[in-house]
Amino acid sequence: MTAEATEKARIGAPSIAGFTEEGEQLVSSKVDHKHNDGTTVMASRAERLTSQNVADFKLPDGREEEWRFTPVRELVPLLTDGANDDDALRTVVEAPEGFQAAPLAIGQAPRATTLVPADRAAAVASANAPEALHVVVPAGAQPEEPVRVVLSGQGAGKRSNSHIVLEAGAGSKSVVIIEHEGSANHNGNVEIFVGEAAELTVVSVQLWEDDAIHLAQHDALVAKEGVYKHIAVTLGGKIVRLNSNVRFSGEQAEAELLGLYFADAGQHLEHRSFVDHNVPNCTSNVLYKGALQGAGAHTVWVGDCLIQKQAVGTDSYEKNQNLVLTDGCRADSVPNLEIETGLIAGAGHASSTGRFDDEHLFYLMARGIPEDVARRLVVRGFLNEIVQKIKVPALEERLTEAIESELTAGEN
Repeated sequence: MTAEATEKARIGAPSIAGFTEEGEQLVSSKVDHKHNDGTTVMASRAERLTSQNVADFKLPDGREEEWRFTPVRELVPLLTDGANDDDALRTVVEAPEGFQAAPLAIGQAPRATTLVPADRAAAVASANAPEALHVVVPAGAQPEEPVRVVLSGQGAGKRSNSHIVLEAGAGSKSVVIIEHEGSANHNGNVEIFVGEAAELTVVSVQLWEDDAIHLAQHDALVAKEGVYKHIAVTLGGKIVRLNSNVRFSGEQAEAELLGLYFADAGQHLEHRSFVDHNVPNCTSNVLYKGALQGAGAHTVWVGDCLIQKQAVGTDSYEKNQNLVLTDGCRADSVPNLEIETGLIAGAGHASSTGRFDDEHLFYLMARGIPEDVARRLVVRGFLNEIVQKIKVPALEERLTEAIESELTAGEN
């Protein structure tokens, strides 16, 4: 892929700091500023408002930094406080016996102890999901099959709110798949606890119908020596906006945030990530890859990484790559890196958006492969880096077929 734009190191960072060779901070500039369009940019990602109270968040108008890429006018039904429509959402859980606990009411711990809404949509979901699905992987458990949660929208325009709480006990190793399908206007919160030395992979799959709207916030807290992987796969839906956030409660923890998206004509697919390095000696890696085709296809990735002053020894990297397949598409990519200490193992970010590499196509076509097949091979190889990290063969096969269908549809 030939990149039209690449950003590395500190580009886009809202905080600028200088350090001596010994790592002592010299200068820290954190001043609010505005874009030319009047959008206000906060000085630090850590200063973003969080609250359980819907009224604390005003209805966005698109000029706020966190909403400036989003078609907010189409989201009013989901941003207005109110209860679920009748029979709007069907939830099915497939899990080993003893893994599904009793539902959690609003205010019942551990609900709302890790996830505090960071925008109005998440606050609305928190306030209007009377019962949270509670899935617990017992300490030391290593189930052979993944836990599967399927959320099915029951009709276009029907409003639903959901809240899921996932707990991975100490020393456990598991995979949880959350699938979204059907038609709906859906707000969904997911909060995740990764216990000490536990390994948890959460795969969120968006295979909505073309009329669905989905807003989501996923927050994770990773304990000492815990390993957390979050994979977002978004292929369906008219508008999807997913925030994936992670912080740590113990040293030597690892977090990997991965994403794959494919936007067709008229789709808006938006992914935001925030890694809050608040504990020393933790590691994070963020990689999102997307493809776009068709008039009006729009993707957004905003990656925030904050390395707090006390988070010495941090090793962090984030990257976003977009492959544009046709004219009329738009990919917005904004990596932000904020560093408050120089005593780190490493930190960086990169972003690229471009078209096919003609040399790759020529190489394949020179060996007798038709151009349309060659293009599909290039895209499939580009996105497969994320698919193969899921490590659930049946799901990987389904997603590979879905990507192939997207490519074939774009040729018609």
